[in-house]
Amino acid sequence: MATTEHKEGKATVKVVYYKQKTLADGSHPFMVRITKDRKLKYLSTGLSLHPKYWNPDKKEVRRSYPEPGREKLLQKLAAWEAKYNGAAVELAEADEQHDAPAVAAKAIEGRKAARRVKLLAYCDELSAGYLKTGQAGNATVYRDLRNQLAKFVAAINNAPAPPTGRGKAEAWVAWLSSHDIPFERVNVAFCHEWEQTLRATGIREITLSLRFRTLRAVLNQAIAAGLMKATAYPFARTVAEKHKLQVGKFDVSTAKRAISREELRKLEALPPANERQHLAKNVFLFSYYVGGINFVDLAQLRWRNLSGEAVGTGHPERLSYERQKTGSKFSLRLLAPAAAIAAAYRPFTYASPTSYVFPVLDVARHLTPHQIKNRLHKVLGQVNKDLKELGQQAGIATPLTTYVARHTFATTLKQAGTQTAVISQAMGHKSEAVTAVYLDSFASNMVDAAFEGLL
Repeated sequence: MATTEHKEGKATVKVVYYKQKTLADGSHPFMVRITKDRKLKYLSTGLSLHPKYWNPDKKEVRRSYPEPGREKLLQKLAAWEAKYNGAAVELAEADEQHDAPAVAAKAIEGRKAARRVKLLAYCDELSAGYLKTGQAGNATVYRDLRNQLAKFVAAINNAPAPPTGRGKAEAWVAWLSSHDIPFERVNVAFCHEWEQTLRATGIREITLSLRFRTLRAVLNQAIAAGLMKATAYPFARTVAEKHKLQVGKFDVSTAKRAISREELRKLEALPPANERQHLAKNVFLFSYYVGGINFVDLAQLRWRNLSGEAVGTGHPERLSYERQKTGSKFSLRLLAPAAAIAAAYRPFTYASPTSYVFPVLDVARHLTPHQIKNRLHKVLGQVNKDLKELGQQAGIATPLTTYVARHTFATTLKQAGTQTAVISQAMGHKSEAVTAVYLDSFASNMVDAAFEGLL
């Protein structure tokens, strides 16, 4: 008797714009549609879009949807489709008879397993990930968040204090296994209580903002990874969500940190007393003339990042690098002062294209992200100390730091009439709102000047 071998087919998975349902704000939801044996199952993604941003002919999100929101939305939709498509592939390859609900259940199984990861452990996971990619600064931010949250969690749960100091890896694992908390505990009440606890320590407003922005980033990534339900999210996404925590409420305005062009000329003319002051002065001026490049990126510039040669000078002509904090890529023409600073270091630091331009790091000694981070932290402290001394000698009232160079770059461009959007792009900021913090003192000066007209 002849037999026919059965081969189980794969379900079709697609994220669709579900116009059959309209939400309270007039938007339509995106749904995961699973099709198997001509039967459909729809699953909510929690994402929606107003119809004015949907192109019905091309069946895609219109390019008029503001960035970076459009790119983030597309990434989230792709993640949803990939998750359920992966479950469909796994069931098809197992060659077991199944239907559309079985595909949904398979995907949820993976999500339930992932939810075993809790808040503090996930902070550690993110920190370790940044460290592996060489982003030691971000790794430290997430590790510090973990430490601060652990103290708070211990206090509200009457638990033993978390382990401190170095060489406590095993102790941390043991502590987390007993005292870590699920993501669902991080609700609005939790955030407000943590805020009050932090304020009681006398923490600065800008540090408060950093703590909560980092926590928000952790929760956003947890939701994307299926570790947390979007409905439990404690931060306000819209103005209407007044009952949730508004990260923008924290006052991140800063005192004036830019110097005038005349003060910059005083610094340029000041002869340094020793090699350390010489390095500090060059770091400040190079940062100013190269788009406000921060110290971490400046110290890690290698000779391969410089290219070309300005005619008749022997100086490099262009600089290309990637900002570690944001991943933004830069390629810019070096102004003469910056090119001269780089050229002056070539006889002392150039051994190969992989050699560092500035005498801060050593390719033979500073090998691991941890070694590099520690070295940069130590030298940055020295540079800022020397800059303050140079500023006093030059008669500059503002205490100089590498950050002042970045602020001065932004403010000088604004005074020259450059649009904030251009300055934002030059500094590698993710949004103009970040740039506005740098330009806050400039706006105050403009108001002061306007009042002078009353006299």
